[in-house]
Amino acid sequence: MDEVSNARIPLNQDRFLRQLLGNLAEAIQDVAGLEQAEGLVSIVGQKIGDEINAGYRSALAAPALDKAQIAAVLVDLKRRIGGDFYVIEQDDDKIVLGNWRCPFGRYVEGRPALCMMTSNVFGVIAAENTGYARVDITEAIANGDAQCRVIVSLKPHEGAAGREYFSADN
Repeated sequence: MDEVSNARIPLNQDRFLRQLLGNLAEAIQDVAGLEQAEGLVSIVGQKIGDEINAGYRSALAAPALDKAQIAAVLVDLKRRIGGDFYVIEQDDDKIVLGNWRCPFGRYVEGRPALCMMTSNVFGVIAAENTGYARVDITEAIANGDAQCRVIVSLKPHEGAAGREYFSADN
């Protein structure tokens, strides 16, 4: 029926997948708890991080990304999936990123387990190219903050906050 196929409802593949992931994360958080939900999202993030890292290395014909390329890749990959990340600060020890728009849209609100996707993808990419990374999400839209702030440390510091990542070669 044309009436049904022409109905103005906000449904498309992108919205459906965001809604699916948001509701899945919420269900896992509600049933298993935030820590278990973060763990499960981390497993997926590891695999996606490996795939994205390999894709950029191949496209750039680089056996490893340098620190400037890592920052550019982190911003670019989020842009490609609907985020609005930007570099706030960068030096030899760290990359500090901000973000005004989460790729998960409003479906991330109240679902901080989804932030583990960012942590793992960023951590895997940085660690696979430098040997080590620690990711600390100090502000998150998922937690009700106006923006995200992500610190990707490229050198270990005793007692620092965040989740550590190591190259598979180490």
